[in-house]
Amino acid sequence: MLQEQELRPLSGRLMVLVLLLLIPAASIYGIVWSARQDQPAGVMLSVLVFLIDLVCLGGLTVVNPNEAKVLVFFGTYVGTVKQSGLWWVNPFTRRRRVSLRVRNFESSKLKVNDQDGNPIEIASVIVWRVVETAEAVFQVDDYEHYVHVQSESAVRTLATAYPYDAHQDGQMSLRMSVMEIAHKLREEIQERVGKAGVEIVEARITHLAYAPEIASVMLRRQQAQAIIAARQKIVEGAVGMVEMALEQLSAKHVVELDEERKATMVSNLLVVLCSDRDAQPIVNAGSLYQ
Repeated sequence: MLQEQELRPLSGRLMVLVLLLLIPAASIYGIVWSARQDQPAGVMLSVLVFLIDLVCLGGLTVVNPNEAKVLVFFGTYVGTVKQSGLWWVNPFTRRRRVSLRVRNFESSKLKVNDQDGNPIEIASVIVWRVVETAEAVFQVDDYEHYVHVQSESAVRTLATAYPYDAHQDGQMSLRMSVMEIAHKLREEIQERVGKAGVEIVEARITHLAYAPEIASVMLRRQQAQAIIAARQKIVEGAVGMVEMALEQLSAKHVVELDEERKATMVSNLLVVLCSDRDAQPIVNAGSLYQ
């Protein structure tokens, strides 16, 4: 596997001075002087130097900020220029521009089955950048396309590994464990694209929903679960209030209640506290035992 080698090329400003001023001036002077001295060899040498100077001008290259140039000399990787500015490199090298900027994309909505087998729709946003230019250029054909394909594959794998909703306390789910799922997704993608010299900065789920064919059924299921959970909280609170009322009545000696009257009072209080409608008062003119 090729490893990135950062190259320190010659200063482009210095080479501009040499290639555009000094060498052309010297070549022209040599041609004129050789012609006056009637020396054809000198003229040919000066012309040859001028032609070489024109070829060397092709070695000037500009590297923009957050950009790199990968240099290849007749099929051999020479190095990578990362420092921004004007530089001069071997004019016979092939230079490929690689952006080092942070980039992002949003995957398409994928339809997959979660861990429970329920069809869901899921999409994610991936933030990434190139950190190893040699691997990005030489290990894969098109590193941008490679990142897109591997990211969608990782999203599919993650969606099948967890349920949409948690059915037990502490269980990870796609909908409830947002930060944990995002961390798992980033690790899954990084493992796949690491060989391409790419670093995954962030990965998050941007769209998560049941597939249309089961959305209405799952909505009723969620509503039923919410009602059950709410009822459980209401019953817990009502039992605590009844227990507190009995303790205070007994402690303050407001009224002495036998077990049957306590049972009746508990029943009435629970009906009032747990009912989803307003209680209707009933006036009892007689005794409980009549």
